[in-house]
Amino acid sequence: MGMNAPRPGTGPLRRLVVLRHAKSAWPAGVADHDRPLAPRGRRDAPAAGRVLAEADLLPDLALCSTAVRARQTWELAAAQWGTPPAVRLDARLYAADAPDLLAAVREVPGQVGTLLLIGHNPGLEELVLELAGDGVDDTLDRLGVKFPTSAIAVLAWHGESWQTLAPGTALLTELTVPEATSTADLGPVARVAGATSGTGPSPRGPGAGVADRVPRGAGPPG
Repeated sequence: MGMNAPRPGTGPLRRLVVLRHAKSAWPAGVADHDRPLAPRGRRDAPAAGRVLAEADLLPDLALCSTAVRARQTWELAAAQWGTPPAVRLDARLYAADAPDLLAAVREVPGQVGTLLLIGHNPGLEELVLELAGDGVDDTLDRLGVKFPTSAIAVLAWHGESWQTLAPGTALLTELTVPEATSTADLGPVARVAGATSGTGPSPRGPGAGVADRVPRGAGPPG
């Protein structure tokens, strides 16, 4: 599988794999934090795990929201890998916005090369948009419209440590929405329907337009 090359930088290649939890149910009387996966989500989460394995994107470490739907997504995805990596369940990820998520990522040890982050919208979508900065414009536009459940975005960058990750420093190299009915290859963003590879600078700056793209409501995280 080919990848768009991350922009040059100092330090080893690092990859942040962002996974929104799979489709959840809405049982009556259950608190939002405790909502489980819906039947569709229980089918799609393993598909996400298989896609990551086929794309050689298995993480060295996973950071996962403590919400039931996020934990179940992790468990079903990781069950596809044989020996799953270590996972950190972090309550801060449940209602986190982009700065909160980035702060959690920056705490990751330097020996971790590929990190999986499992959480919720709108925070995950905000984070991808901010980190990608002037990535692939058409794909960012598509991402700004919708980052559905089970969506996977991969950001690549070079850095001596996770502490140096900042808005606009990474390249969005992969974007897909695995489904149980289709385990299509996780290809470069240029293969996403409606996307084209951008080579010139973006008129947006790093993180620009995030507030316009991602409505911030008063409701629970998605």
